[in-house]
Amino acid sequence: MAARGNYNYDLQQNLKTLETDGIIGLKSAFTLEWADAMREDMMTAFWSAIQRPGGAVGRGPRRWYVEIHPQDFGGFVDLVTHPWVTGICQSMLGVDYQIVEIGLDVPFQGAKYQPWHRDFPSPRDTYVNRRITSLAFNLTGVDVTEDMGPFEIAPGTQWEDGREWKHEMFPEKDIWPRFAERAVPKYPSRGDISCRSALAVHRGTQHGSPTARPVLVLGVDAPGAGHAELHDMMVTQDYFDALPEQVKKHLICRVVDTLIPVTQKHDIEGLVMGADPV
Repeated sequence: MAARGNYNYDLQQNLKTLETDGIIGLKSAFTLEWADAMREDMMTAFWSAIQRPGGAVGRGPRRWYVEIHPQDFGGFVDLVTHPWVTGICQSMLGVDYQIVEIGLDVPFQGAKYQPWHRDFPSPRDTYVNRRITSLAFNLTGVDVTEDMGPFEIAPGTQWEDGREWKHEMFPEKDIWPRFAERAVPKYPSRGDISCRSALAVHRGTQHGSPTARPVLVLGVDAPGAGHAELHDMMVTQDYFDALPEQVKKHLICRVVDTLIPVTQKHDIEGLVMGADPV
């Protein structure tokens, strides 16, 4: 089955937009069949994780995050070798970029607005030197509609200092309207891929649809960014041996005899409760 779709993009323009807005996207990067297989893998992983202690972490009412191992996702190699993904990583993070996270975020009917937030505190290299040191690639498992709680992002906010915010991640509520005024909702379709700075202020919104909206998350760091310690990816020796050399070079993981289900480490306490739609 052919996996890759669209190769028609202007990488240099994409990089400029990523620096300006904090987010970019590529339509139809993968085929619909590939995206549907990804959804099946995500939901299989979710239903397995939700049944064991520490397997899933709440990111708000009726919203969970599950970290998985690369070989739990059949399309992993297709994703991390797509030329758009590798081109962005090399150009923005350097030739020795590190793949540190693979997981999925799943909101269900009843999920509430999240507070405006970023995924971790901004490093000095970003708020002073205006250098992006970490990227999150996202792929939707469904064609997103208005009632599915679309992701919202406030473009350009990846450069804000944020050291005075709670945990350096959560702006005070009295400045939420500033982000809401700039908010751009995203309505990706199956096969699309986006890339964003996890420091750009964003939120999930209220999910009224009976259809879940699983989203795959690929986390990539520049050397020294330090997020690998928040995760514990593993692969078996036979899987690692079969990986292309370009993937082995960038994948930060343990090689083990037997996979151990992930116990989630990256618990964002401020997302546990819902928020008002300010």
